[in-house]
Amino acid sequence: MKKNFTVRQGALDGVEAFLSVARHLSFRKASAELGVTPSAISQVIRALEERVGTALFMRTTRSVGLTEAGERFLSRARPAFEELVAAGEAARDLGRRPAGRLRLSVPPAVVPILLEPLIASFCRTYPEIEVEIAANEKLVDLAAEGFDAGIRFGQFIAVDMVAVRLTPPFRFVVVGSPAYFAGNARPEHPDHLSQHACLRLRRSSGALAPWSLDDDGRPIEVAVSGPFIANDFPTMLGAAVEGVGLAQVPEPIAAELVTAGKLVQVLERFAPVTSGMFLYHPGHRQMTSKLRAFIEHVKLRADTLAKVPQPR
Repeated sequence: MKKNFTVRQGALDGVEAFLSVARHLSFRKASAELGVTPSAISQVIRALEERVGTALFMRTTRSVGLTEAGERFLSRARPAFEELVAAGEAARDLGRRPAGRLRLSVPPAVVPILLEPLIASFCRTYPEIEVEIAANEKLVDLAAEGFDAGIRFGQFIAVDMVAVRLTPPFRFVVVGSPAYFAGNARPEHPDHLSQHACLRLRRSSGALAPWSLDDDGRPIEVAVSGPFIANDFPTMLGAAVEGVGLAQVPEPIAAELVTAGKLVQVLERFAPVTSGMFLYHPGHRQMTSKLRAFIEHVKLRADTLAKVPQPR
């Protein structure tokens, strides 16, 4: 059963009126400053004195003065109230202009393909914003862990988040080095992977991720094996370049190495297409000016941010 609840009268009620009267030593001047009637000021001060339990002002028909309790109250209340006003101004200032620390939770693979080309120009454009990148595979609770936004594949983003597309859809491709294929035949079908050294990814949960492939629209998972395990795609890609084995990685991070001839794509017909990368945040009502600036900066550079090949 819902209980009746009454909001308790705040300890700060009447403090601004008290400070105005104390400053002018006049109820009339205080009322003019605050834009209310003198009787309204009198009622507020009376309520404050009742709450404090003693008189704060000495009143005559000709003058207003502070009691000893009023002097003590003034000495403590004035700096505290000024600090509260300053705190409000500081918060309001952050709401009006892009400043402060912007914390982003991102997968490690996103850093080289999305953020490295972007962060330098963003920091130059917004020198009052500090960018903090927490690179890990773990899906975090943005609000609970103090992040402004996160970046993830679209399928991993909760439905109550606002998502902003960063890349078009792209493929996960299987690659190996020419040196590796000098001693091993190229696989033509997912069944052939059992005959190859396959580099594996350990998820943040501790589980080894299977390779996900697509057979004419039918998703298939292959439990591969091999001599090397990493917890991020860039490390796995480096091992593939050195000829340790085959790797399945996002196509954008392998594109330049494939073009340079340092890696070769195989099983292209079976490459699955992902939804692409998205920035996500709790909602527009909670969006800070620093996050809004980052999103606009991303949108302005969407064409050059990441050269992501379109699915063929």
